[in-house]
Amino acid sequence: MTVDAERHAMKMAKKKAARDKIMATKTDKKGLIIVHTGKGKGKSSAAFGMIFRCIAHDMKCAVVQFIKGGMSTGERDLILGKFSDACAFHTMGEGFTWETQDRDRDTEMAQAAWEKAKELIRDESNKMVLLDEINIALRYDYLDIDEVVQFLVEEKPDMTHVVLTGRNAKDDLIEIADLVTEMELVKHPFRSGVKAQIGVEF
Repeated sequence: MTVDAERHAMKMAKKKAARDKIMATKTDKKGLIIVHTGKGKGKSSAAFGMIFRCIAHDMKCAVVQFIKGGMSTGERDLILGKFSDACAFHTMGEGFTWETQDRDRDTEMAQAAWEKAKELIRDESNKMVLLDEINIALRYDYLDIDEVVQFLVEEKPDMTHVVLTGRNAKDDLIEIADLVTEMELVKHPFRSGVKAQIGVEF
């Protein structure tokens, strides 16, 4: 073994010992409240990645889409076509708010989606529930943030993961979350005149 290789091996052994020591203190398991927010792309995509992980591990899960309407998406088509026994999928919205232009209807649909979400979260057989674009419904006050926070704190089963996506997550939601990721927009093709691409956005 060369001097450089030996030095590297010793350095990595020290890192491993330090990491093992840290990991030894991490014993608790719990259902997480996970928030994906920010202006960058990837909030729902990352959340669906976790849903597919659950499916791969034979963990029952569910999705409630708060804003997206009837348009076909790859995630929905795949889950409904191949994994509907493992993942309940509910598209409750009727499209983006600027398309519907009907606040009362949007509020009614968001409230219905929230009732379905609570039902799915209360069902302890669901190990993960994705509330896709709920932050949009909260931003426009279609839902009461205090009610959502109170439910997650007081009624979410201990071992159930809940993932909440959408821009402009409310501070109260961020406060109670265990994991918050903000997607930062650096560059997006839409600004150069490129429409949403199949396989990338939907």
